[in-house]
Amino acid sequence: MNQSSSIHKPASGGALAADANLRDLLVFHNVARALTSSLDRDSILRAIMRQMEQFFKPETWSLLLVDEAVNDLYYAVALGHTEQELRDLRVPMGHGLAGWVAQHGESLIVPEVSDEPRFDPRFARLAEEHAVASSARIRSAICMPLRSRDRTLGVIQLFNYRLDTLTDYTISFLHVLCDYAAIAIDNARAVERIQELTITDDCTGLYNVRHLYSLLEARIDRGARDTAPFSLIFIDLDHFKLVNDAHGHLVGSHLLGEVGHALRAGLRKQDLVFRYGGDEFVVMLPGADKRAAQFVAERILKNLRERRFGNVLSLEVRASFGVATWPEDGSSVHEIIRSADAMMYLVKSATRDNIAIAGKGLLQPRKL
Repeated sequence: MNQSSSIHKPASGGALAADANLRDLLVFHNVARALTSSLDRDSILRAIMRQMEQFFKPETWSLLLVDEAVNDLYYAVALGHTEQELRDLRVPMGHGLAGWVAQHGESLIVPEVSDEPRFDPRFARLAEEHAVASSARIRSAICMPLRSRDRTLGVIQLFNYRLDTLTDYTISFLHVLCDYAAIAIDNARAVERIQELTITDDCTGLYNVRHLYSLLEARIDRGARDTAPFSLIFIDLDHFKLVNDAHGHLVGSHLLGEVGHALRAGLRKQDLVFRYGGDEFVVMLPGADKRAAQFVAERILKNLRERRFGNVLSLEVRASFGVATWPEDGSSVHEIIRSADAMMYLVKSATRDNIAIAGKGLLQPRKL
């Protein structure tokens, strides 16, 4: 019996073009899916960079974002590196390839970096480390800006890309992927702004009471795993109504913002300040026992006594403080807040401008 055998013929030019178009459509599909499947900026950017990596096959790549507050760039994602490794690496605006691209908003395609005066290996540190590890030097680079509304949001760097893949079409393709990345960054920032609005008090810029309760519930829920104490300082401004009566509510609102800033000054990075309502504030001290919380309360009280507020008005602000510590002064959210609030009212009904500690009562008035 004769057996038929299949003969494989080379793909025609049309078939190759069709395969390339299918590949490109798949890349766009994957990028679009990443944009719509998550609101997390880093996961979206990583997905886009993976597609870019598959398309251009560089030896290494990185994506830097512009930090407008300090006018430099930081690494958001990079091949083979974690956020922990990237945290302290900064590129000054205008320096190196990425800094130049960020400053001018223009792309750079560099076939040989040794011929490019703008290339500075100090600001390609991650690529240098990868090149050393792979026993290869950095030869070529593509730097593309991520732009939105006439602003550069970041820069994508591809090092040692395949020269045979670089055509007018692939460059246009890269620009489209950069546009997708810019959309992802813009969307993530919009979500972050919305989230900030939901947890931030408009008047003072501090966290609001809703966020306080949310954090306390989460912290107490994991209490079985995290037995470290935390303390609350409940603060109520003394005679604040007199400020509103004498100077108006506009001055009063501005004064609350100044007080909020003063409360944050001198606290640890992990300490949080909330506007509880009206002229009441709460300071949350993670990991602080009662003794540490008393020390912080005394320091805040001393700072308020020494400061003047309202600019030219030079107003004095005094406050009553109540301190309570979890879990000894309350095991639930409402119990721990009630304990700190009760201590604050103890001061209000006695001396004002003083501190009361749950389990200890009023501190003896003294010069701080």
